[in-house]
Amino acid sequence: MEPAVRELEKKDPAVAIVWRAFELRPDPVPTLDPNGDYLHNVWGSSVYPLAEQLGIDIKLPPVQPRSRRAHEAAHWARRHGKFREYNDALFRAFFQRGEDIGNIDVLTRLASDMVLDGDDLREALDNHLHLENVLADELEAKKLGLRGVPAFIANRKIALSGVQSLDSLRKFVEHARSLS
Repeated sequence: MEPAVRELEKKDPAVAIVWRAFELRPDPVPTLDPNGDYLHNVWGSSVYPLAEQLGIDIKLPPVQPRSRRAHEAAHWARRHGKFREYNDALFRAFFQRGEDIGNIDVLTRLASDMVLDGDDLREALDNHLHLENVLADELEAKKLGLRGVPAFIANRKIALSGVQSLDSLRKFVEHARSLS
């Protein structure tokens, strides 16, 4: 999770950050080639410099999987009261270790590593028990006109896209409060 988001939550307990599912490239949109020029150029010019500025250890993942299963797994973890921890584990697996978070074995191992029931997660994924939640999140994002991540929405009225500094997030919250 972004450091500024965590800091905002600590400093302003009235702010509730609620993560929702959003697939950048849902099937049938093609995934990007992890060895292609586009990703290497974007990461080299934008992602790596920003990560360094924020003190985040991140690497261009060698795979570009579909993320729907990971979103389903995150919804499963939310049901078990471990969303934040599982979401953090997903980010580390993908952006630090380059693991395929579209792979059920990876997702269940992450759950088991957290002392959650990996077999229960596998059954939930095999039976798409949380697909309806993911699709509802995606429909909501579409209604709100979202096209990228991260995105911050306040009171379903205003939005802010992209990685943000703590100062930018504070200003966003202040602006949202002024509209209430």
